[in-house]
Amino acid sequence: MAKSFEEQIEELEQIVNQLEKGDLNLDDSVAKFEEGIKISKECNKILEKAEKKITILVNQDNELKEENFETDE
Repeated sequence: MAKSFEEQIEELEQIVNQLEKGDLNLDDSVAKFEEGIKISKECNKILEKAEKKITILVNQDNELKEENFETDE
C-alpha cells in the first residue's frame, strides 16, 4: 500500500534531521539523500495530481469552462 502524502513528508523530515545531525558517514549520507530525493519526487507527483483535481468548473452560457485553481504565490 502506498504511503500517504503526510507519511512521506514525515519520512522526508526524518531524513533531513538525520542529515543535519552530521552523524552519518558519507555513504550513508548519500544513501539518505537519494532516498530523500525519491520521496520528494513522489510528493511532487501527489501535489501535481491534487492540483489537477482542484480544477474549478464554471458554467458560462450553458458551456462548462475549466479554470485552474491558482494561489496568490
